[in-house]
Amino acid sequence: MSHKVLIVDDETNITDVCSRYLQREGYQVIAAHDGEDALALWRREQPDLLILDVMLPRKNGWELCEQIRSEQDVPIVMLTARGEEMDRLLGLTLGADDYMTKPFSPRELVLRVKAILRRYYMPGPMGGTAGSAAGEGETEEGEFIRYPGLEIDLRQRIVLVGERAVELTLKEFEVLTLLASHPGQVFSRHQILNKVWDIDYFGDTTTVTVHIRRLREKIEPVPSEPQWVKTVWGVGYKFQKGEPS
Repeated sequence: MSHKVLIVDDETNITDVCSRYLQREGYQVIAAHDGEDALALWRREQPDLLILDVMLPRKNGWELCEQIRSEQDVPIVMLTARGEEMDRLLGLTLGADDYMTKPFSPRELVLRVKAILRRYYMPGPMGGTAGSAAGEGETEEGEFIRYPGLEIDLRQRIVLVGERAVELTLKEFEVLTLLASHPGQVFSRHQILNKVWDIDYFGDTTTVTVHIRRLREKIEPVPSEPQWVKTVWGVGYKFQKGEPS
């Protein structure tokens, strides 16, 4: 069954053009032109991905993103006419998976939608790649990654810190799985971006930085002094195995 995409923009020419391009690729497309209608449509139709403009009547894209993300882990692409760094950071902090600045190519939007949907809905965690790595900490035919104080269930996408279950978004889970599958190996932000988001995706690595910060806030006893997800200054990040103190 084809994926359903909700596109929200108050400019009908943008929703019309993007809808045509997405429909050509076999996607079901529904559209809304203000924030309140978009929220009602999302709750009724339960689309597989949302494309949200920032500047919307009645409820803006930031509010929509934050409210939807608080209720469901569904992929979100933000659209905006502004290209300031703070706008990108805000969208990513609220949980957006990608960010496109107007004017943009509808073909590029389709490519990004394909990449995000492939990562979210392909069978198995990390498309089966994380479970195939024979790194220390993996047991039971690659179904679990275990370290003292931390357990990752790859099939059910469950993370336990001690006895506490931690709720991660899909991308946070994939970042953690990538790093924990290769303890001690340093990954640059571009490598993480390509492996977790898509091998052919070349975008702003700010999203990696934001996801690492959010991941630390959820799994680290003291996020400002991480014990598992370490920064390698000037290079990127690595997973430090060992029991937290």
